[in-house]
Amino acid sequence: MLHARILAAGPVLGDAALWLALSAATAYGFRETASAVPVRDLLLPMAVLAVAVPLSRRRPGVAVVLVNGLCALGLADSATPANAQVLSLATLSCLLGARVAAVRQPLMVLAGCLAADLAVCAVLGVQAVWWFYALTVLPAALLLPWLAGRHWRGRRELVREGWRLARTLEERQHLVAERARLTERADIAADMHDSLGHALSLVALRAGALELSPDLTDRDRTDLAELRGTIADAVEQLRETVAVLHDPSGTEPGAGLPVEGTVEDLLVRAEASGVPVRWERCGAVPALSPLVEHGIYRVVQEALTNAVKHAPGGAIRVRITHEADRTRVSAVNAAAPAGGPAHPAEDPVAGVGRRGLTGLRERVTVLGGSLRTGPYEGGFRVTAVLPHRATGRTGASAPGTPAGPRERHAGSASPSAQALRPGATAPESARRLDRVRSAARRRSAAAFVAPVVAAAFFVPAAVHLAWQLTTSVLTPSRFEELTVGRPHAELTPRLPARAFPYPPDHARSAPRPPGATCDFYRSGRDVLAEVDLYRLCWSGGRLVAKDTVPAARP
Repeated sequence: MLHARILAAGPVLGDAALWLALSAATAYGFRETASAVPVRDLLLPMAVLAVAVPLSRRRPGVAVVLVNGLCALGLADSATPANAQVLSLATLSCLLGARVAAVRQPLMVLAGCLAADLAVCAVLGVQAVWWFYALTVLPAALLLPWLAGRHWRGRRELVREGWRLARTLEERQHLVAERARLTERADIAADMHDSLGHALSLVALRAGALELSPDLTDRDRTDLAELRGTIADAVEQLRETVAVLHDPSGTEPGAGLPVEGTVEDLLVRAEASGVPVRWERCGAVPALSPLVEHGIYRVVQEALTNAVKHAPGGAIRVRITHEADRTRVSAVNAAAPAGGPAHPAEDPVAGVGRRGLTGLRERVTVLGGSLRTGPYEGGFRVTAVLPHRATGRTGASAPGTPAGPRERHAGSASPSAQALRPGATAPESARRLDRVRSAARRRSAAAFVAPVVAAAFFVPAAVHLAWQLTTSVLTPSRFEELTVGRPHAELTPRLPARAFPYPPDHARSAPRPPGATCDFYRSGRDVLAEVDLYRLCWSGGRLVAKDTVPAARP
């Protein structure tokens, strides 16, 4: 509870600290200004800042307008246009860039503030120094801090998005590890079904054959019947266990339990157990990959298991044909001799544990082959075509079809690696990071273009005005050397290159000698302060009067 209260009070404390800092700067500027008025130059700015600082969290644009009003009020000062509110204006402009993601609205606010400042200068008819201040210092206080705030905001968003992406990747790694664990369980389940299910079916078949032996007593036949029933129950329990272990959405059947011998060994064991199976192998045996050999073994094993279970006693024909680049496996079983039930149609969801043909199709599909099953001449046929080298499926899997090893590895790759793969769809995390980077690039472009545009508009006027202010300066020592009555040609080397073109109205209207023309020169080079003017009056090519015009209007 205490921690929550501290967090809630954090913004209030931050605003209070910022107000104190800006108020201290205002008080320092008030103390350094000789003509300052307490209400206008101290109390009013502190009150406006007390409103603008907390308002900058919800309406930063309005806060900038309020403080810019204080700067515009400072332009009415007849002594100097500069005041301490420029620091407050720069601070709130920086907060505007840091707290507002949009660009158009803040730029409109900044342009409106600058237009208001220039309008104040035009209405008041201020001197050149005030115009220079309004064209250089105020635009810099508005634009540059705003760009700095936008850069600060962009860096924070990029760092925040980076941490969010890191958390997403960490969660994805946990999901990949969990998927690998489930896949391993599915592999074990598939091999338990293929290996143990086949062995139990053969045991049940041999128990059924022993029941027909004439040497057994009735008690022995009863015991064998109970044994065969127990084995059948064990097979069903095994299928239920396989169903629990199996995960259809993430299974990739691979090398699980070891294969017990070759396909020939499997067929010999089935024949020795009393299964009526005939088999043949056509074509030269090629060099098969272990995965393909495993797949052929499982196809024959599953076909024998289903035939023994669903058509006991029916003849089984197995044919393995090796072609140039693939191997075809065909297993056909006839119907049961006594007219028993034929092999049922494949229905992967018909009951619990019916995983045989579905798991076999998944295994063959992963290896890049195909599997066909269905009724054939009153019995059932299983046909599989497998390439000699496992290729896997790289396209989209059909519903219920697992991803191959290559696809599963691709699923665990990083978002950036998936985004770089040709034809792959970038994950959401990569797209989100791209959006943040694009926004950062746009902010960088704005940080470059906005000063260039502002400079193209303001810099020429400001440079020209500064050139006029600094090239019309007559130093006090040179002014003292000028003597009334001397000719203009003799005094020209001591005069500046040009006269000051913007004397105030009270200087223009000051009395002058009859028939004389007067030139004005600045007495100092300070471009941010109004200085006294020297007036030189000429008549008949000679200096007839010289005097000093105070900077402030009488």
